[in-house]
Amino acid sequence: MSPLPDAPQPAQSQTPQSNPEQNGPQHEPSKNHIFWVIPNYRSDENTTTILPLTRSAKMKVAFDDSFDPSAFLVAGVFAGLGMAQRQYASFGQGAQGFGKYYGGAFADQAIGNIMSEGLFPAALHQDPRYFVRGNGGFWRRTGYALSREFITRGDDGRNHFNTSELAGNAVAAGISNAYYPAANRSFGNTADKWGQQIALDAFFNVAKEFWPDIRKRVLGR
Repeated sequence: MSPLPDAPQPAQSQTPQSNPEQNGPQHEPSKNHIFWVIPNYRSDENTTTILPLTRSAKMKVAFDDSFDPSAFLVAGVFAGLGMAQRQYASFGQGAQGFGKYYGGAFADQAIGNIMSEGLFPAALHQDPRYFVRGNGGFWRRTGYALSREFITRGDDGRNHFNTSELAGNAVAAGISNAYYPAANRSFGNTADKWGQQIALDAFFNVAKEFWPDIRKRVLGR
C-alpha cells in the first residue's frame, strides 16, 4: 500500500542511527501520560526520523503501557464503572466483588496491550506506535487519528492494514472468556467487548493527537 497523503512522513536524516530502540517514544512523564494519568507509551511526537522498532522494543511498549503505576489506577476506574453497572452480576458487590471486577479490568487492558502492541506487531512487522500528525485543522487531525485504528505503519515504512490492532484485540476479547462468568461467554458478548475496545482505542488516538497541544498550553512544552 502506498503512503497516505495525510500520514506523517519522516524527513531524510543526515546522521543515521544504529540502534532502532533509541527511536522509540521519549520517556518523559508529561509525554507518556495523557492528562498525567492515562499511560501513553506508544505515542511518538517525533516524525523527523522514524526507524523500525525491534521485537523487544515493541514488547517494551506493550509492557510499559500495561504495568505503568497509573495503569493500576485506570483499571480501578473501569472496575468501579463495571461494578456500578452490575455488568457481571455473579461477581457480587462489596470488596470481594470489586476485587473480581478489578482483576478482570486489569487483565483486559494488559492482555489487549500485549497482543495489539507487542505480539502481533512483532509477528506481522507492524509498528505499534501512534505518530502524532500535529498540523492541520481540528477535523483533519481527528480524521487522521481515527484512521489509525485501521491503518498503521509497517516496519518497511509503508502503510499497512492495522491487523495488529483489530486482530490483537479480537484475540484478547476471546481470551477474556476464560476469566469472566460462563453466563457472559457468548459470541455476541465477545464481539461487543471487542467493539468497545476498538472504540476506546479510537478515542484515545484522538486524545494522543491533541495531548501535545494541551500540554504545551499548560506546561509550555
